[in-house]
Amino acid sequence: MAHPTRTTDLTELADLAARLRAADLAQWATTREGVLAWGDAPALRTAVRAHLRELDPERSAALVGRSRETTTHFAWCLRDRTAEPFTFWLHEYKPQRDWRAGYADSVHNHRYHFCTVILSGGYRHERFRARLDESTGLISDAELTSRHDCAPGESGVLTADQFHRIPTALDGTLTFLVKSRPVRSWSLSWDPATGVGHRHTPVESRLAELTGML
Repeated sequence: MAHPTRTTDLTELADLAARLRAADLAQWATTREGVLAWGDAPALRTAVRAHLRELDPERSAALVGRSRETTTHFAWCLRDRTAEPFTFWLHEYKPQRDWRAGYADSVHNHRYHFCTVILSGGYRHERFRARLDESTGLISDAELTSRHDCAPGESGVLTADQFHRIPTALDGTLTFLVKSRPVRSWSLSWDPATGVGHRHTPVESRLAELTGML
């Protein structure tokens, strides 16, 4: 896909952010369409590469500081502006041999809505219908509703009330994500092997509880 010449605010991603600020982010299908209209997977990969190359030491340190490692991938936060209702991420999946049993390969939801585009590699994506225990609020069982092996260029949308898992990914898998701000304070996961469910509360929302324990 050809692109018009853009000026830079750490550039191409700033252009995409401007387009999404003008879109209706209440509809995540619209957000996905906006990302795909801006550029295909190679264009997005080029934009992320340019963004990283343009970072000065201060901005590089800030990017590292707001990124994190999970059991299955490195989540690099490319853009997080307080005034914007979304953030941009690059997920770098670890080689399968380095995965530890955990969140991505369990049945889970997220605290936020997101859309994603596969830049390289690929993974198996499964969606589930989860049943919640009325007394605990945890997942008690989950039914597989779809399974798809996703390839570079494919995209998807997941809202915070939907459940999925990624049981396998090819080595070298990279994905670009646009995430909403959190719409709930916790998320849920369920291990198909053990049938055990968990609630996940991020550390940043626990400060009041920590203070109360002292």
